[in-house]
Amino acid sequence: MHTYNVFVNKCKPNVNVTFEQIILAMALTETRKVKLGFDAPKFSLLDVVRNEERQLKDLKGERATVFMFICNHCPYVIHVREQLVKVANDYLLKGISFIAISSNDVEKYPQDGPEEMRKLAEEHNFPFPYLYDETQEVAKAYQAQFTPDFMAFNADLKCVYRGRLDNSTPGNGEPVTGKDLRMALNAMLEGEKLMAEQFQSMGCNIKWKV
Repeated sequence: MHTYNVFVNKCKPNVNVTFEQIILAMALTETRKVKLGFDAPKFSLLDVVRNEERQLKDLKGERATVFMFICNHCPYVIHVREQLVKVANDYLLKGISFIAISSNDVEKYPQDGPEEMRKLAEEHNFPFPYLYDETQEVAKAYQAQFTPDFMAFNADLKCVYRGRLDNSTPGNGEPVTGKDLRMALNAMLEGEKLMAEQFQSMGCNIKWKV
C-alpha cells in the first residue's frame, strides 16, 4: 500500500497517510445540524426491486421509520452496508420500518442508477425498499446532505434522531456495530427519551445535479 507525505492540516504537517485515506478525506462531508421534530415529507418514488412507485403512507412503520440516504458507490456506505441489513433485520419485526433512498446524479454516476441499484439490493438481500429519487426533490425535502445520512421518525412521523450509525468509518479501525442508531431505536421502543447528544454522521456528499 503506497503512502504519501502530505500536509494534512496546520496542526499535523508531514503526516504519512495512504492514498485511500486521501481519497476518503477528499470525499468526506459532515451533516449540518438540523432541528429535530420536523414532519416526514410525503413522497412517491420508484422501488427499483419491485419496479413500482411506493409512498410514505405505505412504508412507514407502526412504531418508527428509519430513512437511510445511501448509494451504490460511496465508500462510506459500502463500509456499513452489511450492518444496515443486520440492523433492519433486527428491528423490522418490532414495528420499525427502514427505507433506503438513492438521490445521486446518475448521469455522472451511472453505477448509482436504478438498474444497478436493483442488482445491489438483490445481491445483498436488502430487507427494506431501495428507492430511486430521480429528481432529488425528496433528498432536498428531508434535508439530506450525504451518503449515508440517517434519520429516524417516531410513530407520528416526527423526526427524533438525526445522527450516525456508529463511530466506525473507513480506515479508523473501529468495528461497525450500528451502536448509536440501535440505542436510539431501543429508546423509542421502550418509550424513553433519546440521548440529548446525537453525534453527526459523515460520508460523501450527495451528487447533486447542476
